Amino acid sequence: MGFIGAIVAVATIGGFLFGYDSGAVNGTQEGLKTAFNLSEAGLGFTVGSLLIGCFIGAFFAGRLADVMGRRNTMMVAAILFLGGALVQGSASSQMIFVIARLCGGMAVGAASVLSPAYISEVAPASIRGRLTTVQQIMIITGLTAAFLVNYFLAASAGVSTAQFWGGIEAWRWMYLMQSVPAAIFLIALFLIPESPRYLVSKGRQEKAESVLASLFGSSVARAKLDEIKATFAEDHRPRLSDIKGPNGGIRKVVWAGIMLAAFQQFVGINVIFYYGATLWQLAGFTEDQSLQINIVSGAVSIAACFLTIAVIDKIGRKPILLIGSAGMALTLFAMVFAFSQGTLDAAGKLQLPSSMGTLALIAANLYVIFFNFSWGPVMWVMLGEMFPNQIRGSGLAVNLPTGLSAKLAGVPYCPDAALSAVPTATGTGAAELAAPSCPAASQIGTANPSRCPR
Repeated sequence: MGFIGAIVAVATIGGFLFGYDSGAVNGTQEGLKTAFNLSEAGLGFTVGSLLIGCFIGAFFAGRLADVMGRRNTMMVAAILFLGGALVQGSASSQMIFVIARLCGGMAVGAASVLSPAYISEVAPASIRGRLTTVQQIMIITGLTAAFLVNYFLAASAGVSTAQFWGGIEAWRWMYLMQSVPAAIFLIALFLIPESPRYLVSKGRQEKAESVLASLFGSSVARAKLDEIKATFAEDHRPRLSDIKGPNGGIRKVVWAGIMLAAFQQFVGINVIFYYGATLWQLAGFTEDQSLQINIVSGAVSIAACFLTIAVIDKIGRKPILLIGSAGMALTLFAMVFAFSQGTLDAAGKLQLPSSMGTLALIAANLYVIFFNFSWGPVMWVMLGEMFPNQIRGSGLAVNLPTGLSAKLAGVPYCPDAALSAVPTATGTGAAELAAPSCPAASQIGTANPSRCPR
């Protein structure tokens, strides 16, 4: 179990980088506007350009992983992470910055697909849900780390647009600091094995058995190898067209994954992830206070994920989604009420009564608790385990871009919480339709076919 834990820790560094890359921009927006003379629309596109890269990376990562392996594809993502961080922090124009952000986004998208898939293929079924939930913990830990680094840099420099180390503005250092975890990720990937499922798909059965022996012990390695071999169709290698069912339409399990991925983004979490500092400054808090609130939100998010780890393999996936949907809808409506009580000052800036500011702050943090207890981690768990071996890469290649497209629809503009509350409430019904009570797979890389839609 120690070796499995180490492998999972390395794989989820990709999730950490996902969160860090998403959180780093939350505090750099004044610097971006000043350096590149951006309008609000230009700022929205520059921030959201990461997600265009995410879409590309997520769409192609599953197929690339089937061709060149999970580990090798994650290495390519790590290189893109590293290069994107360095160029974003030193870009002299908006175009160069956006290109670097697209590269970073491709890495984020690839990591989003591959980390949960890799974990689901090396972890024992009895603890797979808990280990895959670590992916969400690492995303939130990355976000929180970015908030902490941003706060330290802005506080040390005075403001985010002031010069800091080496005469470089603090907001640029917020991007440059991403290169540290990116380099660690790249180096650590050399220390973990390739997925045994991929090795079997390429006919490298001896190597696969060796990896399985290191994971589960030599006494059960052969049985595990036979289980994996039995799950593959004999007639062809995995391909994108496998998402089609016998009648020619998209398989039900793929539609279920599409709904899960889309609703995870439509519930509105990106208001907090990408625009938290801006949101709280609009509510009357200073830049310093807003960055501190981001840190608090990140801390409570991590705590919520640990609660999920404790219960996900006991009460199941769908009940957690239903609880989270109801809680998020209530807290978002509370935020809507709080901000609706605000007025505009002479400069056109929002002002909230102190009691409403407190209500908005409490509601927002309760909201992120519900999200990170439910839709945040559970979506990753279900997408990692719900697809049969034959279509796992193709299914993820379709589902993850769907979620990223939903995110892209909202991130370029700071959305109204009222708009997010409606799909959050709808997500309660979607959980019933798209999240069947699929138990953890009884075999490595497989799901119970009698209870999961195909």
